[in-house]
Amino acid sequence: MAHQDLQAYLTCLEQKKLLHRVKVEVDPVLEIAAIADRVVKKGGPALLFERVQGSPLPVAANLFGSRELVQAALEIDDLNEPAERLRALLDLPVAAGGWLEKLRHLPRLVELGRYLPRRVQNAPCQEVRVEPPSLAELPVLQLWPEDGGRFITLPLVFTRDPRSGHRNVGMYRMQVFDERTTGMHWHIHKDGADHLRRSQGRLEVAAALGADPAVIYAATAPLPPGFDEMLFAGFLRREPVEMVPALTVNVEVPARAEIILEGYVDVHERRMEGPFGDHTGYYSPADYYPVFHLTCLTRRRRAVYPATVVGPPPMEDAYLGKVTERLFLPLIQMQLPEVVDINFPVEGVFHNCVIVSICKSYPGQARKVMHALWGLGQMMFTRLNIVVDDDVDVHDLSAVRWRVLGNIEPRRDTVIVDGPVDALDHAAAYTGYGSKMGLDATRKMPQEGYPCPWPREARMSKEILERIDRKWHEYGLP
Repeated sequence: MAHQDLQAYLTCLEQKKLLHRVKVEVDPVLEIAAIADRVVKKGGPALLFERVQGSPLPVAANLFGSRELVQAALEIDDLNEPAERLRALLDLPVAAGGWLEKLRHLPRLVELGRYLPRRVQNAPCQEVRVEPPSLAELPVLQLWPEDGGRFITLPLVFTRDPRSGHRNVGMYRMQVFDERTTGMHWHIHKDGADHLRRSQGRLEVAAALGADPAVIYAATAPLPPGFDEMLFAGFLRREPVEMVPALTVNVEVPARAEIILEGYVDVHERRMEGPFGDHTGYYSPADYYPVFHLTCLTRRRRAVYPATVVGPPPMEDAYLGKVTERLFLPLIQMQLPEVVDINFPVEGVFHNCVIVSICKSYPGQARKVMHALWGLGQMMFTRLNIVVDDDVDVHDLSAVRWRVLGNIEPRRDTVIVDGPVDALDHAAAYTGYGSKMGLDATRKMPQEGYPCPWPREARMSKEILERIDRKWHEYGLP
């Protein structure tokens, strides 16, 4: 059974001794964030703040703040498990030979259909309707001293494409301006921003606060355009996600969420939002963003307010990023079969650096992979793209550094291109536009200027290694 909701997940964590209850009163302005920051850097546990100044609701934080917590969240023993399930599901022939061949692959398609979201009419998230709608009772956090205010940091923001009607779910921070309005931090590249542009007026929006962990994670996943995040969440949890119509907007929301904010965003209205101490570890500057207007607030009778704290890595978003890294390797390999493995180093805050190992078979292949990766969805934001050979463990940063520092000839092996960068890339000369660099640390072929594959590493022969393995105890060495 999947975790049915956030509270079921908290119960599971408590049983596994991965949850700590903070029973003394705490301040949502800076104090909770400072505690969570210190705890995540010690490797957990998750936190439940039972008494929060100014609010009747408890705060759950650091829900994904270690590898052990992420594995508990997705009910897996290894981060590669969902990727292997996805790989098996994607292993369908482009053109099956005959009806028997097609029939052989039918169970995989039927399996995917089992995870389609299921619509219900009554839901825990609508047990209480707050009248008049107000954000005042929510224990919204301020994370860092120079933040522009308090921010809702873990909202699942639901919109519908005004043209196609397709659902999108993303996680976009919401700065609370007053009891009825917040910012909506939609970057120009995001699907929510695209829906707003297409609306040419008001766009109906619902934000769900608190859901089962697979649904929360799905909102962060960089899925291909048009792929339903709630179907993806159902795949992760092996059960459909129950959805319910919102009360005042034409949007469905997770039935078992803790709190639902309903309202709209107007394409013609923007307001200064920020600054905000972001996941990069630096403050993102204040800028103009759309404004969310609250028209309805519903919640559970005993709701829990969820929050994430971002800042200098590692934070819990680093562990969520590792789930994404593993899950999307099969999707990358569908487009680039020469890719063996990838690593997004935590210090690169996911979009600043990727290390890729490839099975190289022709000259210039490393450059081809660099440009192809820059053309894949949100990987267009990757500032530094390092390519190594397939015998290099991309997760062993010492091995990677050795190849990069030893094999790179700057003029020959460096690629610099201009293009879109993440809006939070504070190093870029312009917001959303800057340069990116690729480093080819692979062995060079004759067509790349060397008579034989270069460089040749000094390696012990297989026979000698096997001999000393057999005789190791005779040497008297530990």
